[in-house]
Amino acid sequence: MTLFAAIGKAHGLSALEAAIQATDHALSQVGRQQVVLAFIVASHDYPVRDVVNGITGLLSDTPLFGFSSPAQITSESLDQRSIVVALLVGDQVEAEGSWWSESSFQDMQYTGDALQAISNNYSDIQLLLTAIDLHIQDPQSMIDKIPSGQFGLGGCLAGGNLSSERSYQIGGNRFGQRGLAAVALRGQIKTAISSEHGWQSIGIYSRVSHSSDYVIHTLDGQTVADKYAQFFGLNAKDWTYPPLNHLVRLYPLGVEWERPTVSGDSSLKIHSPLRINTNGSMLMNSPVTKGSTAYYLISSIENCLSAAKRAARQALEALGGAEPVLAIIFADIAWQMMLPGQPGAEIQAVREVIGEHVPIVGGYTYGQIRTSGSGLPELLNQHFQIVLIGNPT
Repeated sequence: MTLFAAIGKAHGLSALEAAIQATDHALSQVGRQQVVLAFIVASHDYPVRDVVNGITGLLSDTPLFGFSSPAQITSESLDQRSIVVALLVGDQVEAEGSWWSESSFQDMQYTGDALQAISNNYSDIQLLLTAIDLHIQDPQSMIDKIPSGQFGLGGCLAGGNLSSERSYQIGGNRFGQRGLAAVALRGQIKTAISSEHGWQSIGIYSRVSHSSDYVIHTLDGQTVADKYAQFFGLNAKDWTYPPLNHLVRLYPLGVEWERPTVSGDSSLKIHSPLRINTNGSMLMNSPVTKGSTAYYLISSIENCLSAAKRAARQALEALGGAEPVLAIIFADIAWQMMLPGQPGAEIQAVREVIGEHVPIVGGYTYGQIRTSGSGLPELLNQHFQIVLIGNPT
């Protein structure tokens, strides 16, 4: 059977009803054929148990993989209170997944345990997708424990409402908050992953004079709010309150890489702010070492759209002539902030490259996960990641 994908989307006050409608819409395109995996992106406003119950009521024991997102992506539109269900269909592909709480995943003795927990036969895995809760205590340590291998690795830090810290992940037949979900795909399938960003240095840098864990306290001996007011305008107090304290993600910091880079990467690793705190410090989603030189970065709509096209072209070329049947997008939340007047422009840019006929599913995230040049998992920020799944030639 030829591999293909079908997508359904629904809105509604009831998460259970919306999940049923989205799944039913996707199933109407499948007929009696075998569903391998259900990929889910849902609003953080919906209770995860209702989302899962609505989907499994129609799909029974089909493996699931999904996460909450502040906005859901399909080929046609962006939505902020919807449930999107993408079904991967084929009889020569297998999927297995699970979800772990932060403590249970950290307790694993070695990274291979995670794949063994998903499958006893993981040597032939071709793609591993992961979603980690943004709000766990130490996301970087969980990323460091993600299994590595010859397979492709894609995924995200999943979030939703930053103020309420409401988010969730779904893997296999399990789900929850403050954990990690993963799904492994094997069989007659071709996959390709590419990640690009559109941020560049403004030519000004500061020394990280005081930092602890995920917080930068001072740059050049001044509060972060003072430094941002100096270089980007307004006053320091403005940067500590909405909307600027969250829009600060548009102005990330670039620090020299500590690991080998993938070909084509710049010399700076982007570290993204989650917010500027009321005391003028800045909460990050990855640690920044004290003493680091941090460059101030900016972007533009043109740069972002060009980066989305580059990512799509690279993934399509890496697919090696195989026909893409599904595109999965992990777009950084900064892209949604950058394009408020052109919602979905980056998705249209992708469609221009991969074709209007390829279904697209995804969501906005707070970091992207991939395999580094050294073969280890790593966290990216501000990136647009595309995962293409195709029929092998």
